[in-house]
Amino acid sequence: MEHLYDYGLFLAQALTVVVAILLVAGGLAAAAQRRRHHGSEGQLEVHKLNERYQDLRDSLRHGVLDKAAWKAEHKARRKREKAEAKARKKQLKKSGDEAPEAEGSERKRLYVLDFDGDIRADASENLREEVSALLPEIRPGDEILLRLESPGGLVHGYGLAASQLRRITEAGVPLTVAVDKVAASGGYMMACVAPKIIAAPFAVIGSIGVVAQGPNFHRLLKKHDVDVEVLTAGRYKRTLTLFGENTEEGRAKFIEDLETTHQLFKAFVAENRPGLDIDKVATGEIWYGSDALREGLVDAVETSDAWIQARLADWDVFQVAYVERKPWQEKLGLAAEGAMERLSLKLWHKRGSDLFR
Repeated sequence: MEHLYDYGLFLAQALTVVVAILLVAGGLAAAAQRRRHHGSEGQLEVHKLNERYQDLRDSLRHGVLDKAAWKAEHKARRKREKAEAKARKKQLKKSGDEAPEAEGSERKRLYVLDFDGDIRADASENLREEVSALLPEIRPGDEILLRLESPGGLVHGYGLAASQLRRITEAGVPLTVAVDKVAASGGYMMACVAPKIIAAPFAVIGSIGVVAQGPNFHRLLKKHDVDVEVLTAGRYKRTLTLFGENTEEGRAKFIEDLETTHQLFKAFVAENRPGLDIDKVATGEIWYGSDALREGLVDAVETSDAWIQARLADWDVFQVAYVERKPWQEKLGLAAEGAMERLSLKLWHKRGSDLFR
């Protein structure tokens, strides 16, 4: 059995080397392909959530009702939907060439977007495409809901993401941001752009502050007689460094820059939510949903699911997402990574069972 384990471990190591080579080659090829086709590597996907929720309800009803009751209910609903479609067709025919009246007779639309933020706010690229596609199609009465999840990250990345939401509000489109888990720091910078923010009871809100940290290896390098030279043109071109010796002047300038960024952050939040006591909430602290409501950081305690379901009966609700098409090299890399993970777990469990026999 020990020989089989060693052989399996050898195969895993060999496969690891092969997969690593494929991942590097695939990553380089994918990066080159993205550079060649930047701006045309994705597509917009639209799903009607009314139908999705109706399918879920149908599955439940089909499971709890007897066959006769389910058949009667299904028949009655189809009859009702047919009558409604006929009425809409009649209304459109009656409107004739009066397109505005015909459009006005349709149900209002709610467009649902999702933003899952990382430290660089990479999702802002997809958000840009979604907003650009939506704005020309918005009709009077339509609204946008953004389901936002982000612990924050780089200032310039989240500044751009917030600017994409500003495009919506400046176009006069009602915008609501829903936070089910977290909108902190840069995440709250985005959220505060919306005229209305809703949050789940235990969603993490706030963290209106700025932080920067990093190690310094100067003493370690000095101990081993390694010199690091930092050459700059400009007094404050480099204030702090990872490898050189940091000075008190450099630290002071770095802290000054952090304070400047914090003041800009506070001013941005105060501009978008003028009712806030900005000095009280811009301390870097976080609040949970219910407490955030008391502080004025959000406008209601509610989940995005409840907010959407309350509108399904009278609105047409569409989930809109810009999805990037992954090149085959990236798909291969992801598949190889998944295979390696499964193999490693299998060998680990196998070894554990052998040891305890």
